[in-house]
Amino acid sequence: MTRVTEPQPAPTGQLPGVLLLSALLRRTAVDGAGHGLGRLSDIIVRLREGDYPAVTGLVAHVGGRDLFVPANEILAWDDQRLELASARLDLRPFERRTGEVLLRRDVLGHRLVDVEEPGLVTAHDVRLSRTGDGWAVNAVDIHPRGLLRRRGGHTWRDWSGFEALIGHDGSLPARTPMGGLHRLKPAELADIIEDASDSEQRELLTRVHAHPELEADVFEELDEDQASDLLEARTDPQIADILGRMRADDAADALLDLPQERRLSVLGLLPDIQRQKITVLLGYQETTAGGLMSVDYLLLPATTTVAEALGAVRAATQMQHEAIVVVFCHDENQHVVGAVGLVALVQGDPRATLDVLAEPDPVHVHPDADLTEITLAMADYNLLVLPVLDHDDHLIGVLTSDDILEAAIAPEWRRRRG
Repeated sequence: MTRVTEPQPAPTGQLPGVLLLSALLRRTAVDGAGHGLGRLSDIIVRLREGDYPAVTGLVAHVGGRDLFVPANEILAWDDQRLELASARLDLRPFERRTGEVLLRRDVLGHRLVDVEEPGLVTAHDVRLSRTGDGWAVNAVDIHPRGLLRRRGGHTWRDWSGFEALIGHDGSLPARTPMGGLHRLKPAELADIIEDASDSEQRELLTRVHAHPELEADVFEELDEDQASDLLEARTDPQIADILGRMRADDAADALLDLPQERRLSVLGLLPDIQRQKITVLLGYQETTAGGLMSVDYLLLPATTTVAEALGAVRAATQMQHEAIVVVFCHDENQHVVGAVGLVALVQGDPRATLDVLAEPDPVHVHPDADLTEITLAMADYNLLVLPVLDHDDHLIGVLTSDDILEAAIAPEWRRRRG
């Protein structure tokens, strides 16, 4: 995490190297003769991809109107005075241009996405630094003000550690599609979306929507009630597009959370393979092995060689990774006869067949098994993947440790992270 050092006083008669927004606001602007021109009410910056926002001008309150003052008119600028080169100001009322950001109005007191320590924080002050060709914003103070604020309690963090202006529509055209959000994991983005306001959520979801695979991952991580509310606000084709990219078990849960009158419509819009998987899962109670299982798994003939099995693992790019850490094998009647862990495959003789390496008669449950039976079986036998067999010993799905852990944790504990 980048932290910015505290500013040092500038030598007398020189421009200081750093300025704080809180100290500048409401300073009186004067001309070279010391005549008051108006009060500074805001600072205008221009967003720059891969660089700090550059100061392009000021907003001065003069005679009851907000006027624009270009940055090149600033002669001297510190927390005591603001001296302009000329007393002649453009008397046309200030109008924001596309992409312009006002530090007081748009940043100060507003929330930012912290992409280094994921979460939403508030900007309590903004720091500007002198650059070769002007001034730029380089840090944000995220420590709250108030009676309990510790002495000298600034918490300055580098501007690049945040995604600012969330929920601010006016600056969207000037921002990169994902910005710093690309540094966040889907689960972290989901937590932030759950904590966001309506306007912040709209923007975050719009930006995530441009990356369909990421969008599906985020919806898988959202709290069920939150995901349901966000999906319900979309059209049936939009919902089907998201569910079509999600894991089938998560998509089935999301489909069940939709109003009953919309489920068949959405189901009919799904790709054939995904629709078939979800239809199978919908036939089981949600809290049983059948309702919790994934229908992604690798089942190969027992006569398959280790080299061929590893090739099948490499080719299974669309399957849930956790589900294919174990490869199952079957006999000529499609009965499951063994299970081989991925480590055993990697370490095994490429010419050996699965029936030689496999653990015979793997521990399994039936689709009507409840959560207690499932967790006891996985804990007692140290299993990462537990197969679900029908009563004819045919593999119909697998239970992964991450899904079972999520199902076993009480909802009120799921967000107690960090």
